[in-house]
Amino acid sequence: MEDFRNILLHCCCAPCAGGCVERLLAAYGEVAFYFSNSNLATIAEYDRRLKCVRELGRIFKVRVLADPYDHEAWLAKCGPLAGEPEGGARCRKCFEFSLCRTAAFAASAGFSKFATSLTVSPRKPSSVILAVGSGFMGFEPWDFKKKNGYLRGTQIARENSFYRQNFCGCEFSLAARETRGASSALSTPPSDKSPESETAL
Repeated sequence: MEDFRNILLHCCCAPCAGGCVERLLAAYGEVAFYFSNSNLATIAEYDRRLKCVRELGRIFKVRVLADPYDHEAWLAKCGPLAGEPEGGARCRKCFEFSLCRTAAFAASAGFSKFATSLTVSPRKPSSVILAVGSGFMGFEPWDFKKKNGYLRGTQIARENSFYRQNFCGCEFSLAARETRGASSALSTPPSDKSPESETAL
C-alpha cells in the first residue's frame, strides 16, 4: 500500500542517491533530495557533485534542495579527529553532522520523515549510520545496500555519465586515498589501462 507521507533524502552524491530514489518513490507520495555535504574538501567538489544530483532530480522529477556549504563548521566538529582512521570515530562524527542538519531542515520544511543515501555504499557500515540516524526524530532506517541498491545507482550513473568520485570527500579521506595509491603503485606493476573511477561513498 502506498504511503503518501513525504520524505527528504539526504544525498551524498548522485550515484548513491540513484540507488535509493526508485524505492522511495514507490513508497512515498513525495520525495525530495537534500544535498548536505559540508564535509567536502573544496567548494569545487561540492559544486561538481551537486550538479549531478540536480540532474538526477530532473530525471526522476524530484525536487533538489541544497544546504549551504560550510566546511569551517564541519572542521570545527570533525577536525579534532583528523588522525582517526577511515571508518572510525571521525566518520561517525561526520555522519552525525550531516544527519543533524538534515533532521533540522526536514522539520522546518514540513517533511514527516528523512533518510540518507549513505547506507547504499559498500564502504560505509549501515549499522553505524542507522544507529546515528536513530538519534534524530523522523529518521527512517532505510538500508539501501539491500536489493542491489549500489549496483542500481552505479547503473544510473553510467547511463547518465555522472561524476563518480573515488574518495569520500573530506581532505582526510583524500589524503588516505593518496597514501593507499602510493602504496599500491609500489607493489603493483604499471598498467596501460586507466581504471574506471569507482564511487567511494
